[in-house]
This record gives sequence, C-alpha cells and structure tokens, in this order.
Amino acid sequence: MGFNSSGGAINWFPGQMAAATRAIRDRLKVSDLVIEVRDSRIPLSSVNADLQPHLSKKRRVIALNKKDLANPNVMHKWTHYFDSRNQDCLPINAHSKSSVKKVRRNAEPTLLVMVVGVPNVGKSALINSIHRIASSHFPVQEKIKRATVGPLPGVTQDIAGFKIAHHPSIYVLDTPGVLVPSIPDIETGLKLALAGSVKDSVVGEERIAQYLLAVLNTRGTPLHWKHSNNRRMEGIRYEPEEKHDYNLKDLRPKKKPPNVSDVLYIEDMVTEVQRALYFSLSEFDGNVENENDLECLIEQQFEALQKALRIPHKASEARIMVAKKFLTLFRTGKLGPFILDDVPEVNTTS
Repeated sequence: MGFNSSGGAINWFPGQMAAATRAIRDRLKVSDLVIEVRDSRIPLSSVNADLQPHLSKKRRVIALNKKDLANPNVMHKWTHYFDSRNQDCLPINAHSKSSVKKVRRNAEPTLLVMVVGVPNVGKSALINSIHRIASSHFPVQEKIKRATVGPLPGVTQDIAGFKIAHHPSIYVLDTPGVLVPSIPDIETGLKLALAGSVKDSVVGEERIAQYLLAVLNTRGTPLHWKHSNNRRMEGIRYEPEEKHDYNLKDLRPKKKPPNVSDVLYIEDMVTEVQRALYFSLSEFDGNVENENDLECLIEQQFEALQKALRIPHKASEARIMVAKKFLTLFRTGKLGPFILDDVPEVNTTS
C-alpha cells in the first residue's frame, strides 16, 4: 500500500545511537541482571535484534511496559508465549508502584542491574520509579538524581547509574534507547513509529495514521466500538464552533464550549472519531483485504476524521493536523487498548 511503499524501509540511526550501542555492549559484560523494557503493544517489534545475542547470555527479565495501553485479553497470551520460551516476563506500568515493586524484587540479590530497550518504551520512567521507591527506605541518602524522561524517542543520551539499595549495594544503569541501524521490515518500522519509538518526522504523521487506519479496518475494530462504547454512538451533546488547537501536548481546545469540562470535551471528541470510523467502515461496500479498496476507504476516513475533529476544510495542513490528533488519541489510549503484534504460535510438541 501507499504507506508501505512511501519512504521504503525506515532508517533512523543517529550517530549517538552507534556510540550508545557500543557502550551498552561493554556494560553488559559486567552486569548481573538485564531488565529489557519493551512496549506491551509491540512485544516483538520493540526488540533490538542486534542486542539479543548479548542479552541471551545474561540473566534477563522482559518488562512489557505500558500495559495500561495494551489489550488485557491478549496480554495473557503473550505472557504464556514468553513462559513457553523460558523467558521471565512481567507486564508492567512504569508509573505503578505495585508494578515497579515486582520488577525490583527480581533485581534482588543482584549487584548491578542494566535497563535496556528501544527508544521511548519507558526505561527512564521505570528507573525513576524504582529509585523513588528505594529512596524512601534511605531518607539520609543524598538528593535523588532522576533520569530524564521525555515524550520524544532518544531523550536519554548516555549511561547513568543509580543506587537503589544498601547491604548489599545495588545499582541500576539507565541506558539510551537504541534501534538497529536499519529496519528492513516495513511493518515493524511502522509499528515502532506508531508506538512512538521512532520520531514522527522520520516516517511522517500522515503515513503513520494511514497505517493505523489500515490496522483498525482490517481488524474490524470500529464495528466493535458500537457495542463496547457505553456512550451513545448516534450522537453527542454539543456542536463546538471553535477551531481547536492540534498541539500534541494537549488535545484540549483553546476555548471550550460553555459548561463542558476538559474530560467531557475529549470524551466527545473520541465519540465523534469512533462514530466517523464506524459509519465509514459499516457503509463501505469494498473489500478491506484488497489493497486498492482499503486505500479508497482510508481516503474517505481522512475526510470523515477532518469533520469529526472540526478541522477547517481550507486549512493548508489539514491532513497533517488530522493525523497528529488521531495519533494522539491512539497513543494516549483514548481509542482503547491495543496490541499490534500477533502472538506467535507456541509449539507444544516435545
């Protein structure tokens, strides 16, 4: 399809990634435990294949982060898959104290723990949570030095160490997110981009949004929304007249309709989007398995989303504005929990 051929294979390997990869390999030699953080929505696509031969030689825990954004009905299949491969696996939320305590228990009685993963899977957030819990046990410790956390992939630039326990002393190393130099499988690259592990500017927001629509349509997800949404799909409460800000940091409009809370405004935006995609798919008389038909449907849906998101028709960058807001709804979990990777079949024969 267009989003597959446009731009070809995804390449994003800044110079610092090459240096970081070498540094990680060196530190792995002296690490007692590796916590490999992956995105729960892409448990296989968020793997750095170049590091796997090195990681497989170490004691390792796979932390599937952002489990709150992943479909719980599918997540248990993934834990079963990793169990069948004798790999320790923990679905976690790096901002949840109970999740972090489970990870920390796996780190004891280890002296040096290394946290690795591709960009933007939540390594630094996990490190900060571990350090925060640990520091509460040592009130006389020096001021906490936190890892830098940001919404853009590749924020952590070097390897930093954090002490999380005494007697024995346990240290955790936070590392930069690193990808392989080239991602030859286009769909894997698009999944990484959709989850935010590759900068939007590398792939293009419109291309990523097209891929997301293709996934939703081929899975029939919009048809399920009508039955699962507890709000009315046939209409919402108000008709906003203002042009809304599409800044990725904030879905809220600059000026809301009167008597409408921020939460209600975003809920109604989600309902409008779901209705638009539901009706466009339910009324579509083509075959979503046919690439040409699917491309036509996606074009129709971009127009429908533009209306649902109240983006002026004459806006010169209307499509990019649609794509940015649509991606924000997905990435913040407003469209529901998803797991994009398919669970490989487990061979039960001996």
